[in-house]
Amino acid sequence: MFWCTNCLNTSTRPRITFDKNGLCNACQWVNEKKKINWKSRQSVLKKIFSNKKNNYDCIVPVSGGKDGSYVAYTLKKKFNINPLCVTIRPPLELELGNTNLRNFINAGFDHIHVSPNNKVMKDLNKIGFQDKGFPYYGWLISIFTSVLKIAVSMNIDLIVYAEDGEVEYGGSNLTKDKPFFDAIYAKKIYFEGGYDKVLKKIKAKDSEKAFFKFPENDHLKKIKLTHWSYFENWDPYRNYLIAKKYCGLNEHTESNASTFTNFAQNDQALYVLHTYMMYLKFGFGRATQDAGIEIRRGAMTRTQGLNLVKMYDNFYPKDFINLYLDYYKISLKQFNFIIDKWANKKLFKKNKGIWKPKFSVK
Repeated sequence: MFWCTNCLNTSTRPRITFDKNGLCNACQWVNEKKKINWKSRQSVLKKIFSNKKNNYDCIVPVSGGKDGSYVAYTLKKKFNINPLCVTIRPPLELELGNTNLRNFINAGFDHIHVSPNNKVMKDLNKIGFQDKGFPYYGWLISIFTSVLKIAVSMNIDLIVYAEDGEVEYGGSNLTKDKPFFDAIYAKKIYFEGGYDKVLKKIKAKDSEKAFFKFPENDHLKKIKLTHWSYFENWDPYRNYLIAKKYCGLNEHTESNASTFTNFAQNDQALYVLHTYMMYLKFGFGRATQDAGIEIRRGAMTRTQGLNLVKMYDNFYPKDFINLYLDYYKISLKQFNFIIDKWANKKLFKKNKGIWKPKFSVK
């Protein structure tokens, strides 16, 4: 296990690569972006939108958070593009997230709120937690499948997601020079190849699974999927400032659980468990991700980031445990069994019931 010589990304991060100087591909991408002709990339979108005849030019998935809000605002105000904004109701919603979503809608956006079958969502999330160490796997599926279903029903042929996290934060770089991606890519990268297997485990009628299934291929092939980060230099902090000023985004009054920031991922409680599982599986948590973003944009030194990672990354979500037990309908013993199953024994050892790292971030 080793760390990026610049931003603290770890060699254990899935699909990440490093150059001969120990620089991760997220840091390499920061340098590559300086040479990109963004106007040329945006011309691709302008050609698509020049032929639009629908009331809506595209769909932008939003949660009320900084990134989707920024994309929707920028498309509408800067590029005169009319987006239909779609939210997939997350599990274990947080009030701050609901407030931010209401503020976003009230800022002047057409919006659809989708609530996929809650029982199926819970079952998928539980299986995802047990079988993949992924606590909100069902919700992750639905932010693709449900949005696609809305696109088909509304005859909208373009969906604009926020950033390509693989390219921006370290992972696969297959799409860095491609404006569009497809369902095959989503299943392989975002669903980690487990979509079909997990869906088959659910004991529910096909009609109850509707929002968790992809549209038929003849509909699917007519819809383009893209990330706004392909068309404009991605800057999460800029997104936050714009969303706060124009879309009513509110921060948490204190830093968020497991990190030093307070303005992102405030919509659902399962994200805290997700980042804890990520830490146990791969040896990096939410603080590492946030520090990396700040280092790469030049707002923080590596030493400052290192100190924050050591302070926050090994956060056990004790305040949320009862909430998780009730949601998954499992005992504490069962919960701990799943945690233990996914903890990387090469990286961690258990001490007084809590997994502790064998490594020291450096």
